Amino acid sequence: MSAGELVWLRNLFYSRAVGSVLPVRWFAPEAPRPDALDVPEGRLRLEIVSHCWRYAHLLRFQTSSLVEHPPAHVDVTYTLYHAAEDAPVRELIERFDAQAVPNVTWNWRTLPRGELFRRAIGRHRAALASEADWLWFADCDLIFHAGCLDSLAVALRGKRTGLVFPASERITPLLPGDHPMLNQVPGPRGTIDIDPALFDESPIEKAKGAFQICHGDVARAVGYCGTIPLYQKPSDVWRKTYEDTVFRRLIGYPGEPVDVRALYRIRHVEKGRYAAGSVWSRLRGGIRQAQG
Repeated sequence: MSAGELVWLRNLFYSRAVGSVLPVRWFAPEAPRPDALDVPEGRLRLEIVSHCWRYAHLLRFQTSSLVEHPPAHVDVTYTLYHAAEDAPVRELIERFDAQAVPNVTWNWRTLPRGELFRRAIGRHRAALASEADWLWFADCDLIFHAGCLDSLAVALRGKRTGLVFPASERITPLLPGDHPMLNQVPGPRGTIDIDPALFDESPIEKAKGAFQICHGDVARAVGYCGTIPLYQKPSDVWRKTYEDTVFRRLIGYPGEPVDVRALYRIRHVEKGRYAAGSVWSRLRGGIRQAQG
């Protein structure tokens, strides 16, 4: 059996057996149940946790949305995990770090590339260290446009559950790398914006990937697959996030949909984490075009 086949079997075991065939307590601390969760009063404290590797061209949309459309009723900590050798991302960080944004605190976190490639490592560290009421485990291609995070604050008011997710998002068709929206000249503050007319509403059926908003009490108690060695082992390549399913099983909350407005995402043919023009880049681009 090859190493790749063994990893696939281990992923299958954790995603299918934990919480069904085998009790969760064998694998992780018990998460607090709904009646034990704190329901914050007053302003919401939200931590957004993103990872970025060679996605500076899309990360700029996310950071720009926080600068141009800062929340009015939410105190946001924006935590971004990145690698020191990713020069475009580092340059973007330097530009945005110099800007004070109302109700937004920048939290730039450098990881060795091998740890960055296993997204559960950063998410686990953020979960244990966070002081927020809720954590949004996001991806760096989400765009929090005008009113998005304030609408989340309304949706979470009085909510007593461990995990929620946006009921819908607005997405583009697949955009080629030379699309004008992806090649804007940044303004004086280094920001860019989207054309909302290019986006169509799309329902989100379940909590997954970038659409997992976890109660802070749950995150601090359980972490993010921190007790599963497979998902805390550095990798030499960017790993598919099979651990997201395991995370939901470990915390015991499948997720509830909530109304989040003005959440946008750009679908793009070219994956930044693959070298431009490489075999993998061309292959993935062809697959995404066929699927789109």
